Amino acid sequence: MLVRRVDVRPADVVFLKGILEASEGLGTIFAERGGELFVAAPPDREKELVELLDDLAREIDARVHPAASAGSDR
Repeated sequence: MLVRRVDVRPADVVFLKGILEASEGLGTIFAERGGELFVAAPPDREKELVELLDDLAREIDARVHPAASAGSDR
């Protein structure tokens, strides 16, 4: 599973969740607290996930953290 940490304003959590749900199984979202989220996707959809997160970074000022190194939980 491919996991990316994404920080958004708490008011944008529902928006991001809706976008992922509309993206035909691209990924799922897990909330740490408030706007601290983790987005998980199958490895074969990495390109689509990166494109979506890049768009969100521009549109809603989301902060997408770099991918965790191998062997790391996050």
